[in-house]
Amino acid sequence: MDPSLPPFLVFGAPQIDEADIDEVVACLRSGWLGTGPRVAQFEHDFAMFRSASPAQVAAVNSCTAALHVSMLAAGIEPGGEVITTPLTFCATVNAILHAGLTPVLADVDPSSQNIDPAAIEAAITPRTRAILPVHLAGRPCAMDRIMAIARKHDLVVIEDCAHAVEAEFDGRPLGTFGDFGCFSFYVTKNIVTGEGGMILGRSEEQVARARILALHGMSKDAWHRFGDKGYKHYQVVECGFKYNMMDVQAAIGLHQLSRVEQNWHRRAAIWQRYDEAFAGLPIGLPVPAEANTRHGHHLYTVMIDKQRCGMERDDFLEAMNAQRIGTGVHYLSIPEHPYYRERFGWRPEQWPNAMKLGRETVSLPLSPALSDEDVERVIHAVRGILR
Repeated sequence: MDPSLPPFLVFGAPQIDEADIDEVVACLRSGWLGTGPRVAQFEHDFAMFRSASPAQVAAVNSCTAALHVSMLAAGIEPGGEVITTPLTFCATVNAILHAGLTPVLADVDPSSQNIDPAAIEAAITPRTRAILPVHLAGRPCAMDRIMAIARKHDLVVIEDCAHAVEAEFDGRPLGTFGDFGCFSFYVTKNIVTGEGGMILGRSEEQVARARILALHGMSKDAWHRFGDKGYKHYQVVECGFKYNMMDVQAAIGLHQLSRVEQNWHRRAAIWQRYDEAFAGLPIGLPVPAEANTRHGHHLYTVMIDKQRCGMERDDFLEAMNAQRIGTGVHYLSIPEHPYYRERFGWRPEQWPNAMKLGRETVSLPLSPALSDEDVERVIHAVRGILR
């Protein structure tokens, strides 16, 4: 690398502390790397964090896996329709397809960027069985209206909380409104295990089934088969999947749960600094958090509209990269991708709000790992590019 260049500022770099490193080292030295006592501890701690029973949570290897087995555990019959947002990562729709269900898209509110409850209502058919809201960027969906629709039509609700581990709606944690809440601990998320996810469910019976589905359909995991209490036989009771979390993953995340609040405050402070610094620029900024909600402050997204900014969104991305600052796009709308267009005949224009937002959005670095100097460097770059 040219020593005259500034270091590249990685988008979404996680904050890893010495406690996390020490826990991973202790795990490696223990000889137990697979699903075992640290996963059990992580599940217990997460349940306490969300004021749930340990029997209501199950750790898995991704939020995608969590979504998939939650839909199966909910008992939705194959072919049923699941309404979700077109402004999301492909995993949301893929999980619906993997569960043998049919995705139906409902457009987003252009201000909140979350799924519009009125669009959900309009998309319901006699085949609708579930709603899958995504709390985009950490902003809570309108869960009061969504749950009212679900009760009216007797629908399952599975919340995609990949961006929203700390977020709340009307004083209540996200992931506790629907039948299931599904969380992500991917490397860019607010709690990190490298790869990982968590299922939080209302029904202990359904969570127990999700847990079995996530490990080949076996009645016991390796910890309970090979532990110091002697070998235990297992029974395969369903045709399941290889979705279990490893102890070495849980070790990365165990101590991060204790830092959730301080990390949220740090991201909120960076968010406020961005709001102040970009207030006079010709770009769209995130709208304030709605009353009676707690925003997760997971992604700080700005809108680059060529008519206002004088440049295309992708040109802005390239200019930021030239400044050695990583950015993200969250997200191109689902119908922009060729697979879904070819399979379903979807066109982006069918969901105009999601299409417009997806073509303009840019996520700026937002992490408790950022120093004040890093934040000012981002601000300087954005101002310089746009002026």
